[in-house]
Amino acid sequence: MTEAAPIDAATTASSGRRLSAGTQTYLYVSMLIIAGIVIIPLLTTALGGFKTLGELRGNPFGLPAEWQWSNYGNILTSQRYWMQMGNSLLIAGLTVFLTLLFASMAAFTFAHVKFFGSDFLLNYFLIGLMFPAATAILPLFIRIRDLGLLDTYWGVVLPQVAFGLGMSILLFRNYFKNLPPELFDAAFVDGAGYLRFFWHISLPLSRPIIATVGIISFVGSWNSYILPLIMLNSESKYPWPLGIMVYRGEFSTDWQLILAFITLTILPTVIVFFAAQKHIIAGLTAGAVK
Repeated sequence: MTEAAPIDAATTASSGRRLSAGTQTYLYVSMLIIAGIVIIPLLTTALGGFKTLGELRGNPFGLPAEWQWSNYGNILTSQRYWMQMGNSLLIAGLTVFLTLLFASMAAFTFAHVKFFGSDFLLNYFLIGLMFPAATAILPLFIRIRDLGLLDTYWGVVLPQVAFGLGMSILLFRNYFKNLPPELFDAAFVDGAGYLRFFWHISLPLSRPIIATVGIISFVGSWNSYILPLIMLNSESKYPWPLGIMVYRGEFSTDWQLILAFITLTILPTVIVFFAAQKHIIAGLTAGAVK
C-alpha cells in the first residue's frame, strides 16, 4: 500500500484564497473606476493649464487644440511662485522633522517603558484625534499671539506638530511594539540602554513607519490652509494655499493660469507619495497580522 503524499498546507491555503474569475473581474473594474475618479480630475486640471480661456470653456475635458506652454512657463519664471513654494517647503519640512522626532520618542517610551500614568498619558494624546483643528482656532490664536509668534513660520509649524502628534504616536507605538522582543533583550544583555536601543536599533528598523508618518505630516502641512490664514499676515511668508488665493484675485478670469498654478503646486506631493508608496503600505499594515 503506497503512502499518500503529504499535503502542502501553504498550497492548500493559497488555493483556498484563490478568487473566482467573476470576483477578479469585479475587483479590477472597481479599481479602474476608483482610479478614474482620482486621476481624471488631476489630468483635467493639468491639461486645462495648457489651454486658452476660450478653449477651456468650450472643451474643458479634451486635449488642447494648441498647447499653450507659456501658461506654465510664466508661472515657473515668476519669483512669487518660487517664494511661496519655498515657504511651503520650509513649513512642511520643519513640521515633518519635529513630528517624527517627538512622536517617535514618545511612542518608544509608551511601547517599552512602563511608568505610573503611562496609559492615561497615552489616552490623553489620542483624545486629540477626536477634535478637528478648526475647533481650537480661537484659543490657539490667543496663545500664539501671547507667545509673540504671530506672522512667523513657527506660529504655523508648532500647532501643526501638536495636532499631528496623536496619530503619529499611535502609528509609531504599534510598530515599535511589534519589533522582535529578542532584539530588546539582546541589547540590554550587551549593556545598551533605552536611548541607545532607540537610536541604533529601533529607528533603523522603522523606515516604513517613518516614511508613512512623514508623508502624512508632509501632505497635511503642504495642503494646510486655515492655520496659515489665521497666523500669517505678510504675503512674503504665504505658503502656496494662501498664494493661490492672492493669485486667483489677480487672475480671476484667467482660469487656465489658475489651473496651471494648481498643477505645479500639487506636483511635489504626488511625486513624494509615489516615491514612498511602498514604505507607506508597509508602515500602515505593520502589526495588522501578528
